[in-house]
Amino acid sequence: MADLFRVTAPLVVRFPDGEKCIMVERFPLANGVLYLEPFWTQQDPETAFQRVEGPLKGDGPWKVGDAVITVLGCQGTDPAMAELHARWQTHMQEPGFELPPREIVEALARERGALV
Repeated sequence: MADLFRVTAPLVVRFPDGEKCIMVERFPLANGVLYLEPFWTQQDPETAFQRVEGPLKGDGPWKVGDAVITVLGCQGTDPAMAELHARWQTHMQEPGFELPPREIVEALARERGALV
């Protein structure tokens, strides 16, 4: 189950109501997953970090509570999510863009209960 946190590919979380979100960063919680979506850097930490609560099950796809987490598909299998991820990748290559240092992101995640 720890593979969820070692996978380097982007993941998609699908909720029971059909909503989907891309997880570009993810951190373990005692009972679930804390994650960041594309363009999280344009939000304050209070709204950027999202939670999926519940026991973590599976080896991929994974289930957390009632949500299912899978590896992001390609344009042919999930075009909307693939296009959103492509826009995030392009944004990160723009001149002057820098992700916050990993230590800061982990500290912000810890403040929200992440086990990192």
